Amino acid sequence: MYALVDCNNFFVSCERVFRPGLEGKAVVVLSNNDGCVVARSNESKAMGIRMGTPFYQVSGYVERGKLEVCSSNYTLYGDMSGRVMSILADAVPKIEIYSIDEAFLVLDGINPEKIGPLCASTVGKVRKWTGIPVSIGVAPTKTLAKIASHFAKKYKGYHGVCMIDDDRKREKALSLTPVAEVWGIGRRIAPKLAEAGVRTALDYVRRPESWIKENYMLAGLRTWMELQGTVCIEAETETARKSICTSRSFADMLEDEDGISQKVADFAAHCALKLRQEGTAAQDVTTFLHTNRFRDDLAQYYPSATVRLDTAASNTKEIVAAALRALHTIYRPGYKYKKAGVTVSNIVPAGSVDAALFGFDPEDRARNDAISRVMDTVNGKDASLLRFASQKSGNYASGIRSEHRSRRYSTVFDEIIEIK
Repeated sequence: MYALVDCNNFFVSCERVFRPGLEGKAVVVLSNNDGCVVARSNESKAMGIRMGTPFYQVSGYVERGKLEVCSSNYTLYGDMSGRVMSILADAVPKIEIYSIDEAFLVLDGINPEKIGPLCASTVGKVRKWTGIPVSIGVAPTKTLAKIASHFAKKYKGYHGVCMIDDDRKREKALSLTPVAEVWGIGRRIAPKLAEAGVRTALDYVRRPESWIKENYMLAGLRTWMELQGTVCIEAETETARKSICTSRSFADMLEDEDGISQKVADFAAHCALKLRQEGTAAQDVTTFLHTNRFRDDLAQYYPSATVRLDTAASNTKEIVAAALRALHTIYRPGYKYKKAGVTVSNIVPAGSVDAALFGFDPEDRARNDAISRVMDTVNGKDASLLRFASQKSGNYASGIRSEHRSRRYSTVFDEIIEIK
């Protein structure tokens, strides 16, 4: 059995933990540079505000006092996510973190009679210890657990826990679930299914296996079997990332290479830090640039370039240098750039890195790695204390418009909550 734990309206819930005055009010959280809506409270959903809505389209609600708005505060959200996940990890032997606000609990070996009380206790414990409301869906497969979590979140009568543990419950849940909401199908494929008379998850399951194979191949068949209670998506408790990307839109469009290179160096340094934190190294470093696609009056340009390192690395010096080399090959004057980013890929465990061919290595890797370890030790959680001269001053995310950002209550001492 699997349990999917889903934090309800997570970004909004994080804001409400430290700002209880937001409870019961319509709240939205904005993307980087306060661009568009990326999270909504139930109250703002009821107003008809959709995900991805540009902020300027709802700013009138804010001015009239009908809507509260928060700039994204990923430092706070990441820390709160870690607190929730640590509680879940203590509850069961195996956990798979699926996203910042979702995790699968593997319930194998747990007495079926104890699963319900365990999940109910976990809902209460997470709420009491972190302030974050969660919903839990329990079922024989991950796909069914996703469906169960939707019901746990939607209907208060479940008290946060919905279990699909027999065929009667499974068929009823499938009959009430639009096929577009099924994990693995989504809204892109749903219109084609509707043309074939498949509107609910139960309609999908009742189609013959041969029809599923012919029209939706292996991926569709896997979903079809999962909806019938056959496990096809196993737990992945230790999954190494294939790539790490750090990118940001600029508050203002940039034209000069020096200004862009400082931001690219910062993004690359953040990627290198992530590699070290995960005990991995990368051999490929890619830098990309974007002009403003919403400005039809301006010339458009979306280049990228990849530099392959002789040996996979995770130290800041090599990753930053590679990212800047890639930037230099793609930068063209005369364009107004709105976004840049760095991706590291071809990731391997740090302990499996091979020496350079014939023993020749132009980099003093031991020295570079030692410098990075010193930076990590001194910086702690504040990556802006020690940095390379090629990076810009301040945190790597500084310079991003966030006029409505709350404090980083749980990670920055100067911004700790004040009680009056």
